[in-house]
Amino acid sequence: MTNEATNVTTGQVRLSFVHLFQPHANQPGQEPKYSTTILIPKSDMATMQRINAAIEAAAQKGVAGIWNGARPPQLKTPIWDGDGVRQNGEPFGPECKGHWVLTASSKQQQAIVDLNMNPIINQTEVYSGMYARVNINFFPFSNSGNRGIGAGLGPVQKVADGEPLGGRVSAEQAFGGNGGGVGYAPAPAPQGWEQVPPQQGYGQQPAPQQGYGQALGAYGQPQQGYGQQPAQPPQIDPITGKPQNGGIWGI
Repeated sequence: MTNEATNVTTGQVRLSFVHLFQPHANQPGQEPKYSTTILIPKSDMATMQRINAAIEAAAQKGVAGIWNGARPPQLKTPIWDGDGVRQNGEPFGPECKGHWVLTASSKQQQAIVDLNMNPIINQTEVYSGMYARVNINFFPFSNSGNRGIGAGLGPVQKVADGEPLGGRVSAEQAFGGNGGGVGYAPAPAPQGWEQVPPQQGYGQQPAPQQGYGQALGAYGQPQQGYGQQPAQPPQIDPITGKPQNGGIWGI
C-alpha cells in the first residue's frame, strides 16, 4: 500500500452507479471518466478518520501549491451525508441512509480484483450494490475560481456480493429456486465542510454471479485485466436526484 498522506484504502463499502469497465461522460462533449459512488458506513469510523486526514493533507498541498498560500474559507470536499439531502434538496435514496456518500473518478481504467487478487474479467460480477474496498487519492483543485478537494479513483477489490441497486432483479428473484413462476421483485432502490457539487453521473450495472463471501479477505497489489462494459439503462443520481447525469469530483 502507498504511504502517500492523501491516499486511502477504505474498509468494506458498498458501490453504486458503477462505471469501472467503460468511461462515462456527464454530458455530450465532456470527457468520459471511470467512476463509482462509494457508500461508507458511518459505523466505520476508522475509514472516515483516514479520509479526514487525507483531505487535510490534500488541503495543505493546495495551500503550498495551486492555492498560492491561501486556504479557502470554506473547504469544498466530495463527502456528502447520506442521511441529509442532495444538492437539489431531496433526500438521498434508502441505500445511502447511515452512510457517508463519496464519488471518485479517474481518466484511466483502474484494476478490479477479487479476494484472491485475481483480475475480474467478467463484467457481470461488478455491479451497483456489491461490496468492495476502494483506493482513493484526494487532491486539491482550482477551477474557474472554485477551490476544493477532489477524489481520484484507484484500484477496486470486490469483497462480497450484495443486493443489486437500481431496480434490477437477480436470477433467484426472477425464477425462484423451484422452477416455479416468475417473481419480479425490484431491488430497493464529515461535518464542517461545504459539499462539492457533483459533475458526473453513473449508470446501472448487471446483476452479480455467485462466489463471493461476506467477510474481508487478505489484500495485496492488484493486477490488471479488463473487459468491455455493456450499455446500461439510466439511473437516478443519488447526489443530484436527476436522471443519469449526476456528478462527481475526480481525475
